[in-house]
Amino acid sequence: MKHVLRFLLILLLLPVLPGRAQQTPLYFPPASGTWATTTPQSLGWCQPQLDSLVAFLGRKGTKSFVVLKDGRLVVERYYGTFTQDSVWYWASAGKSLTATLVGVAQQDGLLQLQDSTSRYLGRSWTSAPAAKEGRITVRHQLTMSTGLNDALPPPCDNESTSPGCLLYRADAGTRWAYHTGPYRLLQNVLAQASGLTINQYTNQKLAGRIGMSGLWVNDVYYSRARDMARFGLLTLARGTWNGTAILRDTAYFRRMTTPSQSFNRSYGYLWWLNGQPSYMLPGLQLVFNGPLIPTAPADLVAALGKNDQKIYVVPSLGLVVVRQGKSAGDSRLAVSSFDTELWRYLTATMQCRPLAANSAVAATLPLYPNPATTTLTLGAPAGSRTVRLLDSRGQVARQWPAPTAPTETEVSVAGVAPGLYLVQWLDAQGRVLASRKLQKQ
Repeated sequence: MKHVLRFLLILLLLPVLPGRAQQTPLYFPPASGTWATTTPQSLGWCQPQLDSLVAFLGRKGTKSFVVLKDGRLVVERYYGTFTQDSVWYWASAGKSLTATLVGVAQQDGLLQLQDSTSRYLGRSWTSAPAAKEGRITVRHQLTMSTGLNDALPPPCDNESTSPGCLLYRADAGTRWAYHTGPYRLLQNVLAQASGLTINQYTNQKLAGRIGMSGLWVNDVYYSRARDMARFGLLTLARGTWNGTAILRDTAYFRRMTTPSQSFNRSYGYLWWLNGQPSYMLPGLQLVFNGPLIPTAPADLVAALGKNDQKIYVVPSLGLVVVRQGKSAGDSRLAVSSFDTELWRYLTATMQCRPLAANSAVAATLPLYPNPATTTLTLGAPAGSRTVRLLDSRGQVARQWPAPTAPTETEVSVAGVAPGLYLVQWLDAQGRVLASRKLQKQ
């Protein structure tokens, strides 16, 4: 009996690896033929909110939108002349595909993350001093921490890959900066390590095995929306496809989808991560507090590309969400305010609750002075727990406890950059009760 108790105690103390919280078996579509569906109504989703979501996407330059639940199609919409067979670019969402391919290459013994990149690209692939260049590894390319200068004068730009445009700025591993040039050279690393072109390697090791069809053209991947969804489903299944392990290295998968360095906690191996305490954005050396997408589930991981190309994967909900199209607003390299807005609509659809805050209530709430300079006095509707200040990207700039209605409280907005903000009052469940615009001077 003593040995049994000891064994049970050991089991309780063993670490549990993160995985999908829900237990519904995943469905994997065949390479050709019919993709199984399930209706939004069977999931308890509400049609009026879904209609609002579809209309919102149409207003935002969307060409395709796909939602999978446990692998089955729930929503599939195409706009304008775009169809199920139309092909579109992934932009930087393809970085996440490359990260998965690097993991496959490592498990097959073709490379190691700690290898110097010079082993595959040769010496002088950058203009950095030889000793500094030699310290740049494959892992640094995966984590955007090569130390090479990401802010370059013309004719170079962030995507340049020629040695004359890859300049030393800091030692590898000491700085995070979103730099597409060194990332693109990962495809050359894969080609050198495997002896195949990047298209051959992608098709043999991943795409052909999951029924995905696409093509790399000038370092950018192109495919149909359903192909993006297949890759998202592979990620939801943690690198397996219908019982076959594509990415067998579970340790690599875990590191790929968790913080990869201490500078930008919301970045793994070329995957964006939600639910972290802080994040950084392309082109900026600033650290912002709060999660990357405050309206999305905390366990979301995302492949994000310029002009709002999106693959979202949410293990806890068994969801894969794909969006292709033109920029939904201001052109951004990866994260944009569209992420926050899209998840606001999608969450309202899934939770079957009203989308918009009560404008009549919001209009009566104390909020002054407006414009504000250093302090702001605000009230709160009944039931509110939190007040937050969202910037133009939909990110949380400040957050305060809500005063008890009908009292008012004064909060500081000193240090908040000038601009237009949205003040939101939330209840204990995080639902928005009211919203007001605020001008910060």
